[in-house]
Amino acid sequence: MSDFQNNARAAEAAMRPVFDATPLQRNEHLSERYDANILLKREDLTPVRSYKLRGAFNAMRKVLALGGDAPTFVCASAGNHAQGVAFMCRHFGVKGVIFMPITTPQQKIGKTEIFGGDAIRIELTGDYFDVTLAAAQAYCAQNGGHFLSPFDDEDVIEGQASVAVEIERDLGGLPDHIVMPVGGGGLSAGVVSYMGDDVEVTLVEPSGGTCLGAALQAGRPVRLDHVDNFADGAAVAQIGARTFERLAHLDPGQALSIPEDRLCTTMIEMLNVEGIVLEPAGALAVDALKDMKNRIRGKTVVCVTSGGNFDFERLPEVKERAQRYSGVKKYFILRLPQRPGALKDFLNLLGPDDDIARFEYLKKSARNFGSVLIGIETREESNFTRLLSSLKKNGFEYRDITNDEVLAEFLI
Repeated sequence: MSDFQNNARAAEAAMRPVFDATPLQRNEHLSERYDANILLKREDLTPVRSYKLRGAFNAMRKVLALGGDAPTFVCASAGNHAQGVAFMCRHFGVKGVIFMPITTPQQKIGKTEIFGGDAIRIELTGDYFDVTLAAAQAYCAQNGGHFLSPFDDEDVIEGQASVAVEIERDLGGLPDHIVMPVGGGGLSAGVVSYMGDDVEVTLVEPSGGTCLGAALQAGRPVRLDHVDNFADGAAVAQIGARTFERLAHLDPGQALSIPEDRLCTTMIEMLNVEGIVLEPAGALAVDALKDMKNRIRGKTVVCVTSGGNFDFERLPEVKERAQRYSGVKKYFILRLPQRPGALKDFLNLLGPDDDIARFEYLKKSARNFGSVLIGIETREESNFTRLLSSLKKNGFEYRDITNDEVLAEFLI
């Protein structure tokens, strides 16, 4: 057994008085769908609803074991890492300063305050994370604080590897295949380093933040020009240097990217079918199974559901994106004749499963025609084939703007 494996086991053992191991649960719904033994490693069920407190615990434990005066621990985060650090500052009875962007939702700020209590102070700085990170690092330089990286730290990586320790113990061995989300790489680097080459690995990124895929193609960490923050738990512009060292041997084919809109369909499904609340990054591993059906048949597969910190105020957005991806909701600019009965003629073309979700005149002063923004929901995607054929046959002109990002941003 390697030193890393021994250290990960020691870290996992040290955690047990602080919080319980997360369950490894067979999911019957997914197992039947994919003809495989699908188990979920429920990191969404930790006290802070993500795996991040593992790395924070181990890194702080190592620092405090050195003796002397306890430093002030400092981090920069808009979400799960902040909550993990706050929880552990309170546990160890040490002071923490947590830098968060000014734009951080109040729900996340409030949860961080609850977990940290009087042990922490929150500093809201910067509109963008890079500014927040720079402020945290400057604070450490000026005040002697100890900066806790969310992923690019050997002790953090070792702490996240405790996920693999628990999986091995609960299974009585290693799975055939493990599927995990990857952002900065702390979790994936830890689990891959612990499990070695005996387990097939698939790492999953949101399409708007494929920093691992870019690094594997380039052979080194590279910075993405743009990151879509929808799956904020895995939306990272550049993978860590230390984490990439542990992942650089992987084949680029082992890194999958998942469209954010498709990810929403899995979030809705897991909520409706299983009653499991997952944040976008937490659903990545489950969603990836859709692309892996032939590879995993008959195998024991562990999917790490990495987090469940989901603000239900975002649910309408998630449902909307899921419906649009599934093809059961579309938006059109309809050119409607300005004559009596025109609207009735249009409505008569709708089928029994078609529902108008949005109706708004955009040009009320047009002489002969008016432009209407219309959103339609239906039960089956194929219903739109019939509807659009009827519109054309009856002389209604329209433009489908469902996937027009510019118009959608302003109109939908």
